[in-house]
Amino acid sequence: MEQQLPPPAQLMQMLFGFAASRAIGVAAELGIADLLQDGAQSAEELARQTNSHARSLYRVLRACASVGVFSEDENQRFALTPLAQPLLTNDPGSLRAFATMITTDWQFQTWAQLPYSVRTGKPAFDEVHGMTSFDYFWSNDQAGKVFNDAMTSNSAHASAAVVEAYDFSPFARLVDVGGGHGILLASILKKYPQLRGVLYDVPAVAEAAQTLLEAHGVADRCERQSGDFFQSVPSGGDAYIMKHIIHDWNDAQCVAILQNCRQAMPANGKVLVVEIVVPEGNAPSVGKFLDLQMLLYLPGCERTEPEYRRLFDQAGLDLTRIIPTRSPFSILEGVAK
Repeated sequence: MEQQLPPPAQLMQMLFGFAASRAIGVAAELGIADLLQDGAQSAEELARQTNSHARSLYRVLRACASVGVFSEDENQRFALTPLAQPLLTNDPGSLRAFATMITTDWQFQTWAQLPYSVRTGKPAFDEVHGMTSFDYFWSNDQAGKVFNDAMTSNSAHASAAVVEAYDFSPFARLVDVGGGHGILLASILKKYPQLRGVLYDVPAVAEAAQTLLEAHGVADRCERQSGDFFQSVPSGGDAYIMKHIIHDWNDAQCVAILQNCRQAMPANGKVLVVEIVVPEGNAPSVGKFLDLQMLLYLPGCERTEPEYRRLFDQAGLDLTRIIPTRSPFSILEGVAK
């Protein structure tokens, strides 16, 4: 039986959590997993292919291997592991772009100012960068691409889980509010050939979605519309879905978005909110740390079931079901009161 580390040693491991994250991010940025697809390689071989310093790269990969991301053999050659698999660019559940984004310099600069957000209740990102996070991504092409690629990367596994967990066959027209590059809507349309979709987002994002929709073979069944979901959403859908949208905004803003969906849909329509539902008490959840990300970046937060019920109620909706998926996300289904 493995002996548990004493509390100081356990806490020391936690305190170096940022180092593990950054090391994994560097490996993702360099594309190490892709280079190991055909078999194990030494740090020297990998360094030649990535224009890196061999000994330094070895030290990074050794640290990654110590937490199960890659494995090192007796000849100091590194290989893929199940935890390294999602760093592959073409893996169905790829998190390579997300791993790159979550460990950028602007992420670490913002997290360094967590005390500011704790003291003021305001997003530290705005204080650090002089603008909101969305304005930063829209005005900085490189950061915007990193962010949008990360959101698409993060959505791939979650989208598959949503399609697996929920039956979309009763619907004829599905509106994806804040649909981004369209990975969720494309995944749904691909499984349900009778379904037509509307991808709704700000103009630049909606325009950029065409490539992904075409790659999934659903562009002919998906209309792209642009606008401001705080003002209105497209009418004519019998279901409105939002993934990772509600958590960005404060309660009043969330109620406005939900009310717009309520007003746009028919009496028998449904609103589907795809979010992490934070467990109460001491239960572990990635949502509790993602909640700190929201504290730093946006006016929103991750919410518990009672908090979601209050939002739905204020928007004139009944929260009828919460459907878990094999991802951290759940599907919250609402109908008009």
